[in-house]
Amino acid sequence: MSATFPGWSERASAFYVGLEADNTKDYWTRNRAVYDTEVLAPMQALLDDLSTEFGEGRIFRPNRDIRFSADKSPYKTSIAATLGQGYIEFSARGIGTGAGCHMLAPDQLTRLRTAVADEVTGPRLEAVIGELEASGIDVTSHDRLATAPRGYAKDHPRIALLRNKDLVARSHWGEETPWLHSPEAAEHVVAVLRAARPLVQWLDENVGPSTIEGRR
Repeated sequence: MSATFPGWSERASAFYVGLEADNTKDYWTRNRAVYDTEVLAPMQALLDDLSTEFGEGRIFRPNRDIRFSADKSPYKTSIAATLGQGYIEFSARGIGTGAGCHMLAPDQLTRLRTAVADEVTGPRLEAVIGELEASGIDVTSHDRLATAPRGYAKDHPRIALLRNKDLVARSHWGEETPWLHSPEAAEHVVAVLRAARPLVQWLDENVGPSTIEGRR
């Protein structure tokens, strides 16, 4: 593991605690140097360290899109980035990481449900999820139906998976974690991303990119 990533300091956590209390341009301007050195720079270093194994990283912009939101707070209260097909996030509540599929296009969602329902690929997915959960990694969906999707029986043996609109393996470590503010955090992120590879492979083989113009 490269020693480039220094870890996120306690000052980084304090920055987000302050931003949650005072989400204004004035706070951001006064504390921009802290964001740049204690929040942004470690994230970029982590992505650089892991890019050879996991792919190119991309950090999301800190500004919120408030055009259609009732919440007009201008800044996100976390820093997040994609890393290949994974993601990493840091906030006042700790570090989160994971990999999978999120915000699927309609054609991708159709393929996901077809593969889940299939008597070969469906059980394979269940086995992958079982291994992840046995290792302490959650497999979750950001959005799911309240009942069976159209065309599927409510008593389908994999109905819980069929109701999902996406699928992600993820772990989160809170502020009480002893190594949270140290370079050791990178080792735990890597462990989750490596463990999630069978799920990512299943999704690549059975869902893949969208064929709808303008979608991926």
